[in-house]
Amino acid sequence: MIADGFCLFESELGRCGIGWSASGVSAVQLPSRGGEALGPRMQRRTGAEETLPPVQVAQAIEMMLRLLKGEPVMLNAIALDLGDASQFNRRVWTITQTIAPGETLTYGEVARRIGEPSAARAVGRALGENPCPIIVPCHRVLAAGGGTGGFSGGEGVETKMRLLSIERAQTNALPSLFDDLPLVSRPRRL
Repeated sequence: MIADGFCLFESELGRCGIGWSASGVSAVQLPSRGGEALGPRMQRRTGAEETLPPVQVAQAIEMMLRLLKGEPVMLNAIALDLGDASQFNRRVWTITQTIAPGETLTYGEVARRIGEPSAARAVGRALGENPCPIIVPCHRVLAAGGGTGGFSGGEGVETKMRLLSIERAQTNALPSLFDDLPLVSRPRRL
């Protein structure tokens, strides 16, 4: 039986944390500036001690690192321990795990896919409670019209946009192929 634990690891984003139980990964912590140090934060979140990861968790870390280097890796096969999460949140997270790297859905599209088309705001709240960002890729869910929406991991929307950029996702918030080209003349306002 696997004992509860957590470990820290370096990634393209910076130092991250991952926690686990016998059932699977229970927490992922993205880097953020300031605030509480990552080790004590992970200890508080997991109630466990820092230790070497078991094989399944080491494999999950390796898959996450590959994704963060731009490989189109799906992480939905990683076993999760979602604790006492509500059935609504679990349905939202399950749909979110089906979004491929480089692809996005809106909060409304996720709501429709779980059979509750008027629940876009509730979908946003559920994603804000996601204990395992990256594995449950809540960064791939955007506001209607391509707006970023929120993001509770790492440095918030800045981290969300960085993740989408690594995955080469096309959104209205990211530059297009032609955005870096110099303009011959400035557009006129009408």
